[in-house]
Amino acid sequence: MFLYSLLALALVAAAVFATPLRGKVWTTLAIVAAGALWGAVKALGTLAGTHTGPLWTTDTLLFGSDSGSMDGLSALFVLLIAVGGVAATLYSRGYLEHYLRRKSPAHISLHYTALAVMFYAMLGVVTSDGGFSFLFFWELMTVASFILILFDAERREVRRAALSYLIMMHVGFALLLVGFVQLYAVCGSADFALLGEYFRTQPAMPLFLVFLLGFGMKTGMFPMHVWLPEAHPAAPSHVSALMSGVMIKTGIYGILRVVSHIADMQMLHTAGLILLAAGIVTGVWGVILAAAQNDVKRLLAYSSIENIGIVLIGIGIAALGKSSGNQMVAICGVTGALLHTFNHSLFKSLLFFGAGNILSKTHTTSLDALGGLARHMPMTALLFLAGTTAICALPPLNGFVSEFLIYFGMLDGIASGSDTLASAAGLAALAFIGGVVVLAFTKLYGTVFLGAPRTHEVAEASEVDNFRIAAMALPLAGILFIGLFPQAAVGAVTRAAGFFVHHPADAAGYLLRPALAAVSRTAWLLLAVAGLLAWLRSRALRTRSVIKGPTWGCGFTAPNVRMQYTGESYSEGLQSIATSLTQNSGEGSAVGKGEIFPAAHNFDIRHKDRIGKLFAAWWVELLRLINKRAMRLRTGKINHYILFALAFLALVFLLSIFNLI
Repeated sequence: MFLYSLLALALVAAAVFATPLRGKVWTTLAIVAAGALWGAVKALGTLAGTHTGPLWTTDTLLFGSDSGSMDGLSALFVLLIAVGGVAATLYSRGYLEHYLRRKSPAHISLHYTALAVMFYAMLGVVTSDGGFSFLFFWELMTVASFILILFDAERREVRRAALSYLIMMHVGFALLLVGFVQLYAVCGSADFALLGEYFRTQPAMPLFLVFLLGFGMKTGMFPMHVWLPEAHPAAPSHVSALMSGVMIKTGIYGILRVVSHIADMQMLHTAGLILLAAGIVTGVWGVILAAAQNDVKRLLAYSSIENIGIVLIGIGIAALGKSSGNQMVAICGVTGALLHTFNHSLFKSLLFFGAGNILSKTHTTSLDALGGLARHMPMTALLFLAGTTAICALPPLNGFVSEFLIYFGMLDGIASGSDTLASAAGLAALAFIGGVVVLAFTKLYGTVFLGAPRTHEVAEASEVDNFRIAAMALPLAGILFIGLFPQAAVGAVTRAAGFFVHHPADAAGYLLRPALAAVSRTAWLLLAVAGLLAWLRSRALRTRSVIKGPTWGCGFTAPNVRMQYTGESYSEGLQSIATSLTQNSGEGSAVGKGEIFPAAHNFDIRHKDRIGKLFAAWWVELLRLINKRAMRLRTGKINHYILFALAFLALVFLLSIFNLI
């Protein structure tokens, strides 16, 4: 399998490199779409119960036997990867258009090769049964995403973000390697299926924590989230969408795989409390930092951390419900977590595509340099509004459905008296997160799209090409479908949730059917009211003349763009909380309290995560020390280099004699 994978990698690279410059995107799209179509057909068959059996089996001398298959959980993640991969590749057609004149054909070819490799590596991750094939695809996914982040490698901040990402991902990889090696040493195989046997016969908590930290590094769990707000803004927007919307979910997939094999109820209860606590801290930290940001892509990156926290809260509640024997809590928790994972992939991809539109047309993502874009980019503004409404969990869109299920599970836990304090803590945290999310995204949308343009680049902006609009329409279709037809969406997810609750999908759907019917009625009622109001407005204006004029300035006769809310001023009330979590740096000076008639000021403030400095400092210092020691070996004398080679061979010889290698 490994040999075939490397051969396929070589063929993909050859196909992309051999294609003319403007055809590379279509070659890549064809390669990705073929895999997406195959995966979607297999996944839908699995969820419908018509597809069973392994996808591949292999037996090598070096890694032993390994296999891949697709169950309900894998099928859901395959669908997520298929939609995200096709949308990101299609979006790149318009986004990279102006780069074709600035980058070499080899550079563009490497980028598209890495994009296709990352897509197939993610498919390999979620369909592998575990073990060394899982680690192989995991590492392939990391390397491909590292190359994608480095697209603008001439910028120092991009190189730094990519290097930080690579180092932290390999720390996570080392933890996963330790976990799989320990599983192999005890059970004779490193497949996920043997985790149940391991947890029954060995102390379970150490291995659970090793896997949680390893997968948590990829998924952006606090405090291992610091790479995410640096890497996502540094990458091209379609790569940011693929990483934030899809790639970090592979960490959620791994956590779910591990938790599902814990059979001891006391151990599962402890794991549930750990996951719930991690979700609360991750969600609260992420949403506060998101609301404090004044850059579009950094705000969206921190929002991804917040949504990972929501998913972990759902998984934690599900584990607590299962351990206490409350099937309703378990079903709501795991179904809500899985659906929110899928939902976040849809609306976060849409929002990062919107951020790419803004960047390509205005050459900035700073909130304080934007404004009034709704007039110049109406389709982007409308699609971005749908994304912000969905991420704020407002009906009638998909974010409301998944968070409703998690709320429903926690309320049922409180009502039944099982883990009342834990459910109440999760409920309070989710409510707080939801409130601050509304603050963060009204700030983002209002500052960027409403008001008046602050710069001439914004005033001269125009709508993007149809390819990017079409790419944004793909996740929008999913957002609308799940929001308006929650019974169908949740029905598919409950089949995927069978890996955890071992509850018939029809029975699970029956338990949730009354609540989902109420959600559906609410969604359609809202649409009907909105349509009725629009009809009444158009009817009332039919006999009237509409005159456009300047916005009322509250009696002030000379309003200008300086009087609009900036990103910083909009969230000023939150700064008392955010100040203790951030390390602030700024340029220019703010208006002083004694300035009755203030002069022109240019003030820019950036809020950086305090945790980021703690994590970044160690590897920067380590690289400096390694480089300092390595430079001593560069003497420039050939006899010294020959001596080093002989010493290495002697070391290998001695280690082989003592059977150490």
